[in-house]
Amino acid sequence: MNSSNYRGLWVTFEGGDGVGKSTQAEYARQYLRSIGRDVIRTREPGGTELGVQIRQLILHGKGDIDPHAEALLFAADRAQHVRAYVKPNLAAGVDVIQDRYLDSSVAYQGAGRDLDPEEVRHLSVWATEGALPELTILLDLDPAIAAARVGGRGAADRIEAEPNEFRKRLRAEFLLQADRDPDRFVIIDARLTEVEVAARVRAAITKRLLSR
Repeated sequence: MNSSNYRGLWVTFEGGDGVGKSTQAEYARQYLRSIGRDVIRTREPGGTELGVQIRQLILHGKGDIDPHAEALLFAADRAQHVRAYVKPNLAAGVDVIQDRYLDSSVAYQGAGRDLDPEEVRHLSVWATEGALPELTILLDLDPAIAAARVGGRGAADRIEAEPNEFRKRLRAEFLLQADRDPDRFVIIDARLTEVEVAARVRAAITKRLLSR
């Protein structure tokens, strides 16, 4: 699925924990609404009723989860989310601002969990019939700084509690994905202030809208 064929604009935010994705996704939603566009904000996992249950199981469930099982759970959430929520909104002309998509699975379950990143990608591509956003904002941040931010938020979930080496592998994989798909990705330095990052996000979104 080529999301540019839809009336709505699909924008995803990617990056490790602590880079500011949720904050910037909300700023992006507010910006699109301010220029008169219909827009919704969603996330993975957790963008549907099924997704909420999967999110609870993955992030806060008891016991260990095998990496293959974890990848399959994320793919199940994604399949439901794209078909039940993302596609219908895009087709109706509603912009979709999304916190995480398949690039996160490639980084977290692929590079992070030592699965084959390409196999993880193919799983999500199959689950979503190849659906890709028009624009992916990658918020890039040194893993040590990101870890400090996460630590300041209180109790960490299963994935946030992973060690720094895990975060380093994630960052490297996200940057590799961006390098391989420069037409879709825009990399923004997350060391900047919230206001500065938001300005760059607005610029990237505006450029994409003008190019449609």
